[in-house]
Amino acid sequence: MKTNVLYIEDDLDIGAWMHQYLEERNYAVVWLRSGDGAVEASHTCQLVILDVMLPGLDGFTIGKRLKKERPELPILMLSARASIDDKLQGLDFADDYVTKPFHPDELIARMEVLLRRSGTVPEESLQLGHLTVYPPDNRIVNRDTGEEITLTGKQYHIFAYLLRHLGQIMTKEQMYEAVWGDPYIDGDKTLMVHIRHLREKLEADPATPHIIETIRGVGYRVKA
Repeated sequence: MKTNVLYIEDDLDIGAWMHQYLEERNYAVVWLRSGDGAVEASHTCQLVILDVMLPGLDGFTIGKRLKKERPELPILMLSARASIDDKLQGLDFADDYVTKPFHPDELIARMEVLLRRSGTVPEESLQLGHLTVYPPDNRIVNRDTGEEITLTGKQYHIFAYLLRHLGQIMTKEQMYEAVWGDPYIDGDKTLMVHIRHLREKLEADPATPHIIETIRGVGYRVKA
């Protein structure tokens, strides 16, 4: 089960390197280049890594807003600003302060300490492409944007049915009868229309779906 990390860093080289490093170590990372959308993205994360020098609002201001919104959320400041005044300003609200340059293994160790200290445990979740699905809470989060995706009742029932049969090819007849409770009539387009609308909400590119696959002539599946 992955830990969701909100990473706020405007330096593209450092950000891309850290993003890849964290994901290789089984963290699910939402990477923002500024503080825009940080509060919203923090709602689905267990830890924040926050740079100080950012376009627009600086990391100190953003960090204080995050702590006000979620006091229990661990925040690790990561900055080239190494003066004692900067560290004290950061540690006024943050849980740790690491200066650049740094060794990534040390950063991981500090992150794990903060997670243990906070008692933060990821919810039971499923990673599907850019989505994190929390079946117990009926929640779906787009990790690229940090936004929660809202489905209609029928859309959720269809998706939940496919998740219960993860990796299996389910026929149109099976799906229709499970969701609508009535026998499927050959040629009925109801399920197909709902799948199309579902893909518009879930897929990065609905024209080339990677989450809900069509098995031509049979039905659909969500790959494990």
